[in-house]
Amino acid sequence: MFNKMIAGILPYMPKKLVWIFSKRYIAGENIEDALRESRKLNAEQTMVTVDILGEYIKELSEATENKKQYIELIKRFTDEKIDGNFSVKPSMFGLLLDKESCYQNIREIVAAADECDSFIRVDMEDSTCTDAEVEIFRRLKAEFPTRVGLVVQSYMRRTLSDVRDLMDMHSEEAPLNFRLCKGIYVEPVEVAYKKYQEVRDHYLEDLEYMLQNGIYVGIATHDKYLVDKAFELLEKYNTPKDKYEFQMLYGVTPDLRSRIMSAGHRMRVYVPYGVEWFGYSTRRLKENPNMAWLIIKALFVRG
Repeated sequence: MFNKMIAGILPYMPKKLVWIFSKRYIAGENIEDALRESRKLNAEQTMVTVDILGEYIKELSEATENKKQYIELIKRFTDEKIDGNFSVKPSMFGLLLDKESCYQNIREIVAAADECDSFIRVDMEDSTCTDAEVEIFRRLKAEFPTRVGLVVQSYMRRTLSDVRDLMDMHSEEAPLNFRLCKGIYVEPVEVAYKKYQEVRDHYLEDLEYMLQNGIYVGIATHDKYLVDKAFELLEKYNTPKDKYEFQMLYGVTPDLRSRIMSAGHRMRVYVPYGVEWFGYSTRRLKENPNMAWLIIKALFVRG
């Protein structure tokens, strides 16, 4: 209860205080920070997916600037031969302001990735965005069949149905490519499963369907139970190691990450950076309120 109380208060505290928590989970504020941390991860045989922080913009002019930053990011990372790809949040490109403008902005980013032989992951946001984000993915995949993937969230009641509906775009040459995560946004019970084990069960149901059908899946979780169950499913379906990967957030459960890699599985780390780090950080805290104790400790214990 104490940790939850602190987690609820901190989003209203000064940013310098929240940064004590955030710096563990954010590569930094600029592209040089992202490059530095990505090089370190590559040196550890870990792939990356890079995300410029920011979402739910208020003006379309912001979307244009965000697009320019992503195209620069793709070129810099490609030039420096970083083993990684890129994640985009559609609300950062005007999804809730003008859906077609949003699509065109993201299409330009995917086209830039295509020229650089890279890949773009369309992130999934809250339920107000789901229909539009699935449609954006569908349009992009039709034009760039091997350059784009989508995030799906196991706590959403609609997820397995969405995956099945997209199977018409799946082929051996250009398989569907999903990042499967639990989901973090606060949703009503009509939209999302709420019970902890219920979300886990649906995660495994979604994962099994993907493995059965040859879908490339990024198994994105820090839950040891789900990792162990994923190992069992990968063995059950004799899934080749180049047909899936595990994914984790920057700064989260490094010991579990090492264990997965030691077992011979590929790993990708989600590397966020940018000046708009505050909202991302407070969501991480709400997801894992036990981290609040580390923040309190950091206020009183030097280093």
